[in-house]
Amino acid sequence: MMTTDRATVTAVLDSLADAWGRSDADAYGAHFTEDATYVTFVGTRYQGRDDIAGSHRVLFEKFLKGSKLAHEVLDVRFLGAGVAVVTSRGDTYTGAHPKKLSKVQTYTLVRDGGRWLVAAFHNTQRKPLMERVSFAFAPDTKPKNEQ
Repeated sequence: MMTTDRATVTAVLDSLADAWGRSDADAYGAHFTEDATYVTFVGTRYQGRDDIAGSHRVLFEKFLKGSKLAHEVLDVRFLGAGVAVVTSRGDTYTGAHPKKLSKVQTYTLVRDGGRWLVAAFHNTQRKPLMERVSFAFAPDTKPKNEQ
């Protein structure tokens, strides 16, 4: 795939962060397909753009009020001309940008006309202490390309 495809796909994450920073649930939701699946780090599953935007509207008014979204793209893989899988680290924050991002995220994006939309998102809380313990007792379980 061309590097412009990679840049276009990763720009979706930048745009999601921008909408989040403005607490704009509709703009945030507009990045998802009508039938998108969205799984939070606590295991809550939202189905569809309306559910995603609606839940974020409440979150931006309550628990995530004034927060920003940080992300770092780790990998972009194209599974064809119209499907991309992005693995990233991410976190929400207020104040200073976090030095370490505590979540691992997977986005599956699909090309819809001239733009890329998120068809599936999964967010997992990283447990570094548990990783270290696991790797200490079973060193061969440590990923070869640990990031």
